[in-house]
This record gives sequence, structure tokens and C-alpha cells, in this order.
Amino acid sequence: MGTTNYTDTFIQVAEDCPVLAAEEPPVRGEAPTVAALHYGLIAERPYELTSDDVLFEVYAVRNAVPAEAREEARAAFFAKSQPCLRASPLGKRYGWGIHHDGQSRVALVPLESDWYWALAADPSLKQLRAMRSKRG
Repeated sequence: MGTTNYTDTFIQVAEDCPVLAAEEPPVRGEAPTVAALHYGLIAERPYELTSDDVLFEVYAVRNAVPAEAREEARAAFFAKSQPCLRASPLGKRYGWGIHHDGQSRVALVPLESDWYWALAADPSLKQLRAMRSKRG
């Protein structure tokens, strides 16, 4: 089974992120966007969920996977390679850094915060960037 989890890692916003301050992704209609789902899960439970937990939960919600089938569905989901949170719209479009602690649990860090810049300068963390929206 593959994983998207990082440990002691900070995912900075993408170089082409269009905002200077973090924004909450909008909820559009009855089916929330991937960005809104990522945001809701991580913002409501900082340092409780791993990247794998977030990505699978979003998949399960969007595909109406029943509770009794989730264990098997999770194994099938991670049997194939999955994009990590570097591909999330949170870092690409909405100005959120994502901190992975020593136990791979994640929290959102707003771009405009002192906390963001402290994490971005922390040499003890692996530093990554969210993926660009456009080719460079």
C-alpha cells in the first residue's frame, strides 16, 4: 500500500499562487469542491489527520463509499499511486501552507502569518512547494 504522508515537512504555497493571504475555499452548490473538503477536514482537526486520512476521506465522501466498505475501499485506493497534498488547491490557489509534524499529521498554516514564515525558514523541516497551476 502506498502513502502520501510526509514527516517533519512544510509544503509552502505554489510559486504562482494568486493570493497574498490565505482564503477559505468557497463551497459551491450541494457537492463541495475538493478544496473545500480538504480545508474542512484539516481546519477542523489540526494535527489529528494524516495526508492519507484526508485524501481518502475526500475520495470516500465524493464517491459515497459506505462506512462498512471503507476499509476495503481505502486499501484499493492506496493500491494505486495517489497525488499528495502538494497537488491540493489549498496551496496552489488559496494561500495555505501545510505542515506535516513528526507523526505525519497535518495542519494548515496561513500564508500571511508569522507562523508560516517561521516554518518556511526552519532548517529542521523538509521544505517543499505546492505544485504550480501553470507550467513555468
